[in-house]
Amino acid sequence: MTMEAQRARGTAELQHSYLETLATELTRRGLGATLQAPAGRIPSLLVVNPAASVLAEHVVAACGRDGTWWYWWSWAERIAVADDAKRAAARVAQVLAATHE
Repeated sequence: MTMEAQRARGTAELQHSYLETLATELTRRGLGATLQAPAGRIPSLLVVNPAASVLAEHVVAACGRDGTWWYWWSWAERIAVADDAKRAAARVAQVLAATHE
């Protein structure tokens, strides 16, 4: 396996790990969270508010230019540092909350 292939495999494993950790935190808050990893695409977490399924968003875990791993919204805005899944989950839950919640 080439160094590039090893690096890509390590990155994918790290992305999955961060997303799985976030999924656990989101599930604790009552949101649906499904890891999606289609071939040739960046893995993402589909997060859905079960009380209002129209409130849904994809979240990715990726390394920023500064070398720090972050959770990101699909529109390329940072949510929180990937080492702080609780903070990220709180922010995602706030954004995806129905107005009556």
